[in-house]
Amino acid sequence: MPNLRTARAARTAVAALALALAAPQGPADAAPPPPAPGPAGAAHPGSPGLIGSGPGDCGPGGEWPWDCVADCESSGRWAVNTGNGFYGGLQFRQPTWEEYGGLAFAPRADLAERVQQIRVAQEVLAGQGWNAWPVCSKRYGLAGRMHTVRSGDTLVTIARGRRVEGGWQALYEANRETIGPKPEAIAVGTLLLLPEPEPKPEPEPKPKPEPAAAAKPVPAPADAPRTVP
Repeated sequence: MPNLRTARAARTAVAALALALAAPQGPADAAPPPPAPGPAGAAHPGSPGLIGSGPGDCGPGGEWPWDCVADCESSGRWAVNTGNGFYGGLQFRQPTWEEYGGLAFAPRADLAERVQQIRVAQEVLAGQGWNAWPVCSKRYGLAGRMHTVRSGDTLVTIARGRRVEGGWQALYEANRETIGPKPEAIAVGTLLLLPEPEPKPEPEPKPKPEPAAAAKPVPAPADAPRTVP
């Protein structure tokens, strides 16, 4: 015959377990929210500095925007050479690497250091814009041609070197939100948008000359009458 106390204790334990399972989950048991899309530094294309290491970033301590672009282009493998004609972390084509000064660092992009690849990429960015990386730049909302501020740069020297129409004033107006109220205070590493020149109006087509009137044939002179002796 079963022990009454043991049976009663067992029923109490089962009831307590059922109540615990039926109770709503607390915050600690709730599923975590999805990570915010895009890297932490992607809110403004001109923002310098490091990307954090939280969800949605391009890796711990990554540098915006180049580590993000490399993460998209090559999974962040700066020495990659898969034989497809694109090299390095930012997937340079060999003619592009040569045209923008890469040979000063290495024969190919995959043989250069990460910082050297970024230096060449900055020149490509100023010359071709983010269209040089069409898919990955779209992923991060990057567009236009940009100059990366280096030590000693001023808006005057940048506008002159990059041949900005309208000079430093046009350059400042295009980047007023990034630079702030003091155009003389630009931080090293900041990306400045290079304004595109205004399209020149196409010249009006010249009127076609009217064809010259055909010359009327001149009749041959009539033979003079002969005198009969």
